[in-house]
Amino acid sequence: MIRPRRTATAVVLALGATAALVLGLAGPAAAHVTINPDEATQGGYGRFAFRVPNESDTANTVKVEVTLPEDAPVGSVSTMPVTGWTVAVERRAVDPPVEVHGSQLTEVVSKLTWTAAEGGGVKPGEFQEFPVSMGPLPQVDTMVFRALQTYSDGNVQRWIEPPAPGGEEPQDPAPVLRLTAADAAPSAAPTAASGDDAADDADEDRAEGSGTATGLGVAGLVAGLAGLVLGGLAFARTRRETTPTS
Repeated sequence: MIRPRRTATAVVLALGATAALVLGLAGPAAAHVTINPDEATQGGYGRFAFRVPNESDTANTVKVEVTLPEDAPVGSVSTMPVTGWTVAVERRAVDPPVEVHGSQLTEVVSKLTWTAAEGGGVKPGEFQEFPVSMGPLPQVDTMVFRALQTYSDGNVQRWIEPPAPGGEEPQDPAPVLRLTAADAAPSAAPTAASGDDAADDADEDRAEGSGTATGLGVAGLVAGLAGLVLGGLAFARTRRETTPTS
């Protein structure tokens, strides 16, 4: 009598269902407008991209509006051309002025609006990135960019909510750039090691690296042999189970 084993199949199906559930739960949370990268250094310059996914099943994203935070003005903001899109730049007056390379700027960029060409835009199931260069970045912990996403059917998604105090993600989160303070300069230069000490350190590093590589190689060989053994046992068991009895 043939009794096929279904344990492995059941495990695979269970894992697949679990993965699908996890991905299904994680999908909507990651579908909002974000800024990438989302971390940078205060006082520095950086290239960032506003990543805009399309959440609609039937309409294109045809306009993206990003408002820069009023409490964290940036002296220099420039955009990169995006094929099929035009960008409009709005400015506002600031007091006190923002210093950039010794110059005092009394106006800064306040809003960027990208508009798709007729019949274009971000299609369902796709996303688009809108690159910008910004700096010097202000001396604040976070920059919150309010974003509006307009669809071809007239619907507007407002990604404007700042981070919640408890750390939970809001319903319609705004893109957030987190800024860290620049590393403090070292108080004194490290003392140079003597020639003998440096040679000893180099020998130790080479020995340690060689030992690590050898260990990884042995582990890989053992894992490969184990895979072959398990595969052979599974094949043999399958042959026994599928061979009809006399």
